[in-house]
Amino acid sequence: MRQNISVEDALESILSQVRPIAESETVPLSQAYQRVLAQDLASKVYHPDADDSAVDGYAVRGEETITASVSTPVRLEVVGEAPAGRPFPGEVQPGQAVAIYTGAPVPKGANAVVRVEDTVRDGTGVWLLKPANAADIRHRGDDLRLGEVYLHRGAWLNAARVALAAAMGYPNLPVVRRPRVGILSTGDEVVEPGQPLPYGGVYNSNSYALVGQVQDAGGEAVVLGKVPDSLEVLKRGLAGVGQLDLLLTSGGVSMGKYDLVRRLLESEGNIHFWRVKLQPGGPVLFADYRGLPVLGLPGNPVSSMVVFHLLGRPLLFKLIGRSDPPYAGVQATAATAFGANPSKRVYRRGVLRWTPQGFTVESTGSQSSGVLRSMVEGNALVVLEAGAGAKAGDRVTVIPLGFTI
Repeated sequence: MRQNISVEDALESILSQVRPIAESETVPLSQAYQRVLAQDLASKVYHPDADDSAVDGYAVRGEETITASVSTPVRLEVVGEAPAGRPFPGEVQPGQAVAIYTGAPVPKGANAVVRVEDTVRDGTGVWLLKPANAADIRHRGDDLRLGEVYLHRGAWLNAARVALAAAMGYPNLPVVRRPRVGILSTGDEVVEPGQPLPYGGVYNSNSYALVGQVQDAGGEAVVLGKVPDSLEVLKRGLAGVGQLDLLLTSGGVSMGKYDLVRRLLESEGNIHFWRVKLQPGGPVLFADYRGLPVLGLPGNPVSSMVVFHLLGRPLLFKLIGRSDPPYAGVQATAATAFGANPSKRVYRRGVLRWTPQGFTVESTGSQSSGVLRSMVEGNALVVLEAGAGAKAGDRVTVIPLGFTI
């Protein structure tokens, strides 16, 4: 068992042990959001499928409009119209124009469009106050070309990508099976919300934070409740978790007498590492228990959330083959001071804002790992290497937490 390792070594250990899920399923477009695409998708169509108008106006022969101006307008005879979905069936002859609407195919014979705001309608004709513009025609395949791959395996299917798949002609999408992630809390002091809170008790917030984090990363959360500080009850709880791809435990991984998750995995599992040189969340462990990967998270709420973001989120990305990065840093100017830890990398909670001068970040206040409120008030983690603090005005690396900046 490796101990007191760096965040990078911990992440390398986790990713080396995890194998991507091979199973996929096909779901309707409406159920594909926040799933991972299981194969490359090539467009089934050209889009647009013909040269069409990007504006409302008149389709004309551009060479006939070169001299058009407010002082010397050019008049053309309007011989029909082309709404979207009802193309003009004829051909534009010299001296003619066709009223055209956005998205409608450009009639044969026309090669430019005059915007409606640059015209004056006059009975059966139209006065053009500006020359026509060929750039207001969108050409066949400008957006999509038949047979071209525009969405790749591993793509996270957000609203834009699902819309693109629809535009490419797919009613259903192949997606990677969601990993089933069990969430198990431990500790005599943990009480479910809604129950009377005894003296010294604490409501179970960790499970519900992890449900959201697991779902945001692309997993299916399975809440397993909580087990008390009893080794036998913990064993029975683990024996009954069912078919899972990953187990997250909350609490029970530190050095105390009642840190039973660690004790059980030491005796009956295989611990790959225990304790990582970071704050908050140092007493994290990664193990397997009877073939099931187990990420043991600290019991303090902030520690649990931060460690999941740094280690659990990349683990899930590996499981589902998700190709976008699990998190990324940006540079910001510290608006307040941030304290150092002499021996560990620290992740301070901060409020990241965009200003005309760039990103700034200020502390949320108390950095205690028990102040869960800071994860609501903050939207980012300020990364400080061991022994390195930051004073106001310093440039720092910040990891946005996916909340609105």
